[in-house]
Amino acid sequence: MIDVRLLRNEPHLVKAALARRGKPELLVQLDTAISLDEQVRDITARRDTIRARVNELSKLVGTARRNGDNDEAEKLQAESRSLGDDEKSLAESFETAQGQLRDVMLRLPNLPHPDAPDGASDHDNPLVIGPNQMPASFTEHQRMPHWEIADALGILDNERAVKLSGAMFTMQRGAGAMLSRALCQYALDMNADAFEEIRPPSLVTTATLTATGQLPKFAEDAYAIERDDLWCIPTAEAPLTSMYAGEVLDDAQLPLRLMAYSSCYRREAGSAGRDTRGMLRAHEFDKVEIFALSTPETADELLIELRDRAERLIAGLGLPYRIIEICTGDMGQSHHRSFDIEVYAPGCDNWLEVSSVSWFSDYQGRRADIRYRKTGEKGTHIANTLNGSALAVPRVWAAIMENFREADGSVIIPEVLRPYMRGMDRISPRG
Repeated sequence: MIDVRLLRNEPHLVKAALARRGKPELLVQLDTAISLDEQVRDITARRDTIRARVNELSKLVGTARRNGDNDEAEKLQAESRSLGDDEKSLAESFETAQGQLRDVMLRLPNLPHPDAPDGASDHDNPLVIGPNQMPASFTEHQRMPHWEIADALGILDNERAVKLSGAMFTMQRGAGAMLSRALCQYALDMNADAFEEIRPPSLVTTATLTATGQLPKFAEDAYAIERDDLWCIPTAEAPLTSMYAGEVLDDAQLPLRLMAYSSCYRREAGSAGRDTRGMLRAHEFDKVEIFALSTPETADELLIELRDRAERLIAGLGLPYRIIEICTGDMGQSHHRSFDIEVYAPGCDNWLEVSSVSWFSDYQGRRADIRYRKTGEKGTHIANTLNGSALAVPRVWAAIMENFREADGSVIIPEVLRPYMRGMDRISPRG
C-alpha cells in the first residue's frame, strides 16, 4: 500500500501521481483516506492526553492518601474513572477509524513511476521493442485458429475438460500435454543461472493474497475455499512475495531472485463470452514466474533484467513478438512500472499478451511487511518487489500451433523445446 506518511506529509504529490491513472474516483478515495488519517491522529492525541492525566491523577491520589485527605482522594479517583470511560470510548473510535483507514488504503492503487507513460487505456500503451521476428507474410495454412489445429492433431480435448470441470477449463493430450510441460521446463532451465527454484503451495491464506494486492479489491476473480480460509493462487507471485513476510533481511541478501512453476487459478469473472475457445482464457493454467526482492536503488535495473529474460524466452521460441510499456491508465492495482510482451498469432489474427513484467516499488513490501537492514544501520527499510511471467503456457502454446503449422497440417516444434519432447520435432495429424 501507499506509505501513509507520504499521504500525510505530501498529499499534493500523492494526488498528482494518482491523477495520472485517469480515474477520478481514486481522488475521492484519497480524500477519504486523508480525512480518516486525521481522525486517527486526533483520537490518538486525545487518548494520549487522557492517559497522561490518568497517570497524573494516580500520583495525586497517592499523595492525598498519604496526607490523610480521603475526600480529595475520592474526588480524584472519580475523575480518573470518568476519564477511563472516555478512554475506552476513544479506543473503540480508534479501532473503527483505523479499520476504515486500512480498508481504504488497501484499495488505493500504487503510484505510477515518473517514467511510466501517460495514457487513458491500453490503446495508449507505447511500443518500445519490435515487432521482432515478424515474417513478411503468413501463409494460408497458418491462418487457422489454434483450437482447430489442435483438434485435428488430437492434442486438445476441451470438450472432456468441460465434462470434468465445467466451462473455461482446458485439457491437453499426448504431444499437447508434453508441449505444455516442455514450455515450463524450458523457462525454468533458462533462468536457473540466477534464480532459485521454488515449488510453492497452490493454496494460500487471505493475508498472502492481501500482500500482493489481489485482496480485497479482486476477490471476485479469485477462487476461495471458505471452509479453510484459503485461496487458490492466481499466480506464483502471491506465495513468492509472502515467503519473507514479516521478516527483516540483510541488504547483503538482496537482490533475492526466485522462480516458480505453478498452476494458476482465476475465475475470470468479468470475461464471460470473451476468448472462450481454445487456450486463450481459462480458469486453470500453468505458468513459470520470476520474482525479485530488492532495494529501491537496484529495482529499476532488475525490472529491465526481468523483461530481458522474458523476451529471451519468447525470442528463443522463434515467435513474432513485440514489447509495449503499460501506460498509467492501463496499469494494474499494484504496478509502479510495467511492460507486456505480446506474440502474434496469425490464426487468431491478434497480438496476445504472454508476459507481464512489473515493478511494484514498496507497495507489496509494505503490505507484507518485508524489510531489510542496511549494514551498520539500526533502522529498517521496506523492500521493493518485482515479478514477471517468464512463460505462461496457454497463449504461447496457441501461438506455436498457429505460427509453426505446415501445409500438411503438422506443427513444427521449436528447436529449443525438442530436448523435452521425447525426440519429437513435429506434431503430425492423426491417422
